[in-house]
Amino acid sequence: MAVKKQSFSEPVGANYEAIAQSASFRALIQAKKRFIVPATVFFFVFYFTLPVLTSYSKVLNTPAIGPVSWAWLFAFAQFIMTWALCILYSKRAAKLDDIVEQVRQEAKEGGNA
Repeated sequence: MAVKKQSFSEPVGANYEAIAQSASFRALIQAKKRFIVPATVFFFVFYFTLPVLTSYSKVLNTPAIGPVSWAWLFAFAQFIMTWALCILYSKRAAKLDDIVEQVRQEAKEGGNA
């Protein structure tokens, strides 16, 4: 059986430069950025608020429910926030898959729309 050697300098399938310049691909990237950037900023601010507040203030040391302090509730809320962001991204990714299919279809047809 003969093995065909392939050069990596020759494009094999799709024209990736044309795909990257297409309007639907740019719309996909913009839609992803509109969710990912704010979600990431929110995650980091929420995540680092706990160590900053517990290190430099006493605001979270006060009791919230019986002997449980606000620090423990905030730490537990971080788990909930992580799962919530995960669920939100999964739902958003399902919508983005429609745009991905549109980009794939345009690439098959050779269009640059």
